[in-house]
Amino acid sequence: MFSLTKLTNHRNLYKYLVYKFSMVFDKIKKAFSGSAGIEEAPNEYLEIDLDKKEEENKVLVKLFVLKQYEDVNGILDALREGYTIAILDIRNLRKRDPIELKRAIAKVKKTTDALSGNIAGFGENMVIVTPSFAKILKEDSKPREPRNKFE
Repeated sequence: MFSLTKLTNHRNLYKYLVYKFSMVFDKIKKAFSGSAGIEEAPNEYLEIDLDKKEEENKVLVKLFVLKQYEDVNGILDALREGYTIAILDIRNLRKRDPIELKRAIAKVKKTTDALSGNIAGFGENMVIVTPSFAKILKEDSKPREPRNKFE
């Protein structure tokens, strides 16, 4: 049988261990939360700026006209923001300089691939570029007939 003093000593040891573990876990929690050496005041006030406009993360569908190769930079900036679906009108650059058009489209495609987006031609004069959250469904205009491998 246990004596009362041994039982009391075990309780004290248990309380001591619980206290030490809680201190260690508090230090770990503060280290991961980023407030390692900063003690927070219990009655601290939070200041709210009422004049600040809240930026909405709405999807924008924006039309861009490619008149020259340098217009690509504005398109890429809009795509990197992540909330813009770009519709490119390539008619002007296509008529003026097809080589510059190929360079511009290659640059847009490279950036779109890096952002895990999609790019697709729509007719002869339009290109649609989407960020990663949107997908372009590419369907053929006429269904293909299955080919017999013996023909």
